[in-house]
Amino acid sequence: MPANSSRVTGAAAARACWVEAPGRAAIRAEPLPAPGPGEVRVRSLHSGISRGTEMRVFRGEVPPGEAQRMRAPFQRGDFPAPVKYGYASVGVVEEGPEALQGRAVFCLHPHQTRYVVPAESVHPLPEGVPPARAVLAANMETAVNALWDAAPRVGDRIAVVGAGVLGLLVAWLAGRMPGCTVQVIDPQPARADVAARLGVAFAAPEAAAPEADLVIHASGHAQGLRTALALAGFEATVLELSWYGTQAVELPLGEAFHAQRLTLRSSQVGQVATAQRARWTHRRRLALALELLREPALDALLTHAAPFDELPAVLERLASGAPEVLCHRIDYP
Repeated sequence: MPANSSRVTGAAAARACWVEAPGRAAIRAEPLPAPGPGEVRVRSLHSGISRGTEMRVFRGEVPPGEAQRMRAPFQRGDFPAPVKYGYASVGVVEEGPEALQGRAVFCLHPHQTRYVVPAESVHPLPEGVPPARAVLAANMETAVNALWDAAPRVGDRIAVVGAGVLGLLVAWLAGRMPGCTVQVIDPQPARADVAARLGVAFAAPEAAAPEADLVIHASGHAQGLRTALALAGFEATVLELSWYGTQAVELPLGEAFHAQRLTLRSSQVGQVATAQRARWTHRRRLALALELLREPALDALLTHAAPFDELPAVLERLASGAPEVLCHRIDYP
């Protein structure tokens, strides 16, 4: 929270979701500071749950050595718990600079009914982007950064392993490049319908096209990364988007990895991709991600929704599996 959080309005209170222990969350009441100069008070409309990083935080799988790097912008508490975590909030500015009052905005804030942040931390939604769809902004920003890191070329054969929200967004972006052939690979047949709505091809791992020019892995599972390595053509790049937390990953590097002269490279949204860093700020990149959310077909990724009071139970359900869920939206009263 901002440094001036001691300025609490007596009648105003917020409710926030905290991970109280690995695998257990609860809604807590907390004071709400009055906004000072250059700050805004936001009333939440929706937030989104990350099936990747946020689930690892919920399960207590943040390595101690990564605790500082993995902090969210407005996180409170420390890993493993108690901690208030999240980064996909959409709301309406209730108080603040006149130009922002009444505007729908996106903010990298945890799940909370109301909050006060610096005005520069909120991003007004472009015209044509409904608040419910804007919860995808953080995922879209990661997908944009991934494509910058991957640097696909016109006409490339691109394989995206993992048909979660991030993988599907990456495939959707890559599919808009002239001449590129994009195939999403996932063991869940139900994801084929979503891929089709986004205009990209789908295949089960055993039926995926080999010899890809570029492979992007976003399944979050070691088997998915093994599949990605197997699909890569000679001297191709495999871009790794998954974050494994404390999970160890075993790879078949004694097989074709060396003979194929493959490159295995990581991508992470915390830094703007190297090729763009001299000209692009985090704010400019997020503004681009929001603009890209004008596409109505992306609503196919919003598969489930629940009210804020059910969020602790939703987190438990998602942590135990729930493969039918892509983006789970949380709606606020």
